[in-house]
Amino acid sequence: MDPIFIQLGPLAVRWYGLLIALGVFGGAVIALRQAERRGLDPEKLLDMAVWLVLAGIIGARLVFVLTSPASFFGPNGNPVDAFKVWQGGISIHGGVIGIVVASWLYARAYKLNMWSYLDVMTPIAGLGIIGGRIGNFMNGTDTGGRLTDWGIGFTWPAPGTETLGAFGKFIFGSNLWNAFPGVCSDGSYIPLYQCAGDIVRGPVHLTQFYGALIGVAVLFISLWALKRSSKPGFAFWQLVLWYSLLRSLFEEPFRDNPLAWNVYLADGLDQPGVGLFTVTQLASVVLIIVAVWMLARVHRLPDAAAVPVIAPRGPSHSGAHAKPPVKSKAKSATPTAAKRAPGSRRRK
Repeated sequence: MDPIFIQLGPLAVRWYGLLIALGVFGGAVIALRQAERRGLDPEKLLDMAVWLVLAGIIGARLVFVLTSPASFFGPNGNPVDAFKVWQGGISIHGGVIGIVVASWLYARAYKLNMWSYLDVMTPIAGLGIIGGRIGNFMNGTDTGGRLTDWGIGFTWPAPGTETLGAFGKFIFGSNLWNAFPGVCSDGSYIPLYQCAGDIVRGPVHLTQFYGALIGVAVLFISLWALKRSSKPGFAFWQLVLWYSLLRSLFEEPFRDNPLAWNVYLADGLDQPGVGLFTVTQLASVVLIIVAVWMLARVHRLPDAAAVPVIAPRGPSHSGAHAKPPVKSKAKSATPTAAKRAPGSRRRK
């Protein structure tokens, strides 16, 4: 499609940033509702969320650059592009690391339970992933898939191909499908300037769509986890577990990424387009193990009781007509309630 949503003079609003921002906003609305139900401080949540978004972006971009150095520091690469987050290219796992570190620092400073706050913010991840993957599709070059001979392969239309008529031009602009540069038919992850064969536009795995579906699954898993248990950390580690598992199985094998451990590679016009193992897949194994271990620890914790927000006491609006509280004369049925503090005497 066209990566730019709207051009306002020198300012370009890109689909990628816009859709992620919408996803974060929608997730924040859900997080605030969950925070109220669990008795958490909404103001602290909003304040924390600002820092976590910044930390998540920095961590996500940093890990992406470190795992894809050729795009920035290799031949024809530009190191300055490493700072251009708006053009796409982030690592969700790097974002999680940045968020956990920032939340730990914030919670320590304000004496909060970081896991309780991370739990209610898990829906932000699912909606952010959905927006980000659709933004990747609009960018064309982001999170591209390998060539495949499977029937689900997607061939990018030729640049300028009319799509959805006048509505498509209004929404997506007139430069439709120009953002996708094509892939080399000779092999996987070959820069186009080194391609000795044809540069083709597919069929490739539409991994942006795979990733968006994973985002939908993660969103529903987060909502289920929040409803299932109030134990601090339960929803967050369910998110880490299932996202790492789903991405390593249903997205990453089909992404046109370099293999950190070349165990299997079948890429080309007459191949299924599968590769094992990328850096993200290897990192996912570690995160899955950590998530399972943390969930086992969380399982032994008691449920966090919701703390209702109590309004400050003040003068009664009913004035002199207000009735004093009625003291209950019922005796406690439990033995522990009848115990007195050591040394206390019963008045006669």
